[in-house]
Amino acid sequence: MVGIKPILKSNPRDLTAEKKYYATAISQGTIDFERLAYLVSNQCTVRESDCYAVLRALEHNIMDELKQGKIVQLGDLGNMQVGVSSNGEVLASDVSSASVKKAHLNFRPGVKLRDMLEITKYKIVS
Repeated sequence: MVGIKPILKSNPRDLTAEKKYYATAISQGTIDFERLAYLVSNQCTVRESDCYAVLRALEHNIMDELKQGKIVQLGDLGNMQVGVSSNGEVLASDVSSASVKKAHLNFRPGVKLRDMLEITKYKIVS
């Protein structure tokens, strides 16, 4: 169950409008690679240390492929790829790597992940 709590926010489109409370998802903690490796090892015949090594190799290879400009498909989890924010240039020929202000990751969840969000339940936390 995902915890939510009310947060008072202003409308960015109309700063003079009355502030309203919006439901905001609240983290229930974090899970690290060691814990994931432990959980995976309990669901199969592979040792925890082997699961950890595979997760680290996956992390390394995902970053390598993203640096090469590839879309990384993670099965039912979804796809990720590098996106950029850049300065606008008057001419197309003026666009260069110097135009890039910063990079970010675009993640598109897969069907199973989107379906999970549809059935997720929520509870108010304080």
